[in-house]
Amino acid sequence: MKTIITSIAIFICSLLSAQTQYEKGMGKAMQLWREGNKTEAVATFERIASVEKTNWLPNYYIAFINTIDVFETKDKEKASALITKAQDAIDNATAISPNNPEIMVVQAMLYTAILVQDPMTTGQKYSALVMEQYSKALAIDSNNPRAVFSKAEFEIGGAKYWKTDTKPMCLAIAKSIELFANFKPESQFHPNWGLDRAQTALISCK
Repeated sequence: MKTIITSIAIFICSLLSAQTQYEKGMGKAMQLWREGNKTEAVATFERIASVEKTNWLPNYYIAFINTIDVFETKDKEKASALITKAQDAIDNATAISPNNPEIMVVQAMLYTAILVQDPMTTGQKYSALVMEQYSKALAIDSNNPRAVFSKAEFEIGGAKYWKTDTKPMCLAIAKSIELFANFKPESQFHPNWGLDRAQTALISCK
């Protein structure tokens, strides 16, 4: 009996230790990212992902950071490498957590990043793919603030290009701000971004 109790205690301690290591690793990666050390942050998330085989969050952040970088680079070769890396991470995250609206939002963002590389050639195809991802995300969770805002933000870009009314999108952005106010992430590491961007976008609307 004593041996069983000891074994259980060791098992529980190992679980607590593993959780602590995960939290430390994620905290470190997030801090590196906040400080602008994106390469080190991604490398840290990759190390966590290699251990946390059933956790979608490390791959989510790998995809998110690389997707943002695609928008920020003008180097076509670098953009191509970033797109590949982001897509691989999205695929890994989706395999762990299918039908996840947060992952779908990042997939839509990556499709947008691909679209802006060559809009004349890829615009029609990737516009449809972007809207498909946002529609899927909202069908699963219509109150996800990032899905509501990001879809409206993307549609505003199209409306400005075609010189159509942006009022419906601005109303959607205003709605997303209300949703952000009531949104509670599942943990300190779950996605919780977007409010500042939505507020800025709403000011631009006005």
